[in-house]
Amino acid sequence: MHAIIVDDELKGRNLLRTLLEKDPSGISIVGIAAGAREGIELIRQHHPDVVFLDIHMPEMNGFEMLQELRPASFDTVFVTAYDQFAIKAFRYHAFDYLLKPIDADELTRCTNRLQEKKTQADFQRRLESLLHQLEQPGHLPDRITIHSMDGITVIPIASILYLEAAGAYTIFYCADQDKIISSINLKEYEDLLSEQGFFRVHHSYLVNMGHVKKFLKEDGGCILITGGSRIQLSKRKREEFLRLLENK
Repeated sequence: MHAIIVDDELKGRNLLRTLLEKDPSGISIVGIAAGAREGIELIRQHHPDVVFLDIHMPEMNGFEMLQELRPASFDTVFVTAYDQFAIKAFRYHAFDYLLKPIDADELTRCTNRLQEKKTQADFQRRLESLLHQLEQPGHLPDRITIHSMDGITVIPIASILYLEAAGAYTIFYCADQDKIISSINLKEYEDLLSEQGFFRVHHSYLVNMGHVKKFLKEDGGCILITGGSRIQLSKRKREEFLRLLENK
């Protein structure tokens, strides 16, 4: 994969270049830009597979730069200082990001995900959705983008019945389609979806409370979900779950 780095901070550019040169992914840096305008020229010249893009830059920020390049034919990894709202938006729309100062292990996890991707389809639509969410800080999106081994899938959050942990992966069970296997772990989805009415009922399960039909006392306590699935309820989660169920 060929990459371009765009960052107005010299220290940030040098650190990312050094880490990428040591990274086992074999990503090759074909250009480094100190600002958005220079970045646009390099991207049009080299047609990279991925751009590591700083968000906060003078004259033109990273989002404005992407808008000028639309439709984009490359993947994007956003590089930013800690911004909880922006990071949550990246997760909803399946954009990779790196926090400054960049950690070598985080970079390796990021480049591994980049290597797994099969397509850059729907990039512009995801970007538009991301920008729309960032413009409305109090608005929760009604869809989520999932990275899977087969590509990228966008699904309505309301259609998700429950999620199941599978090691470092997560299995989505939805009302209107086959299960989807995501390359993101369940803990990240718990952090993301807890504000959308999802509850971790067991170390292996995250349930959409809107699809809970019944609590069953058998087998120590289990939950009946839309469609007939039965999910085991952890004993330590039982009291909190029943309280949430009463307040539905």
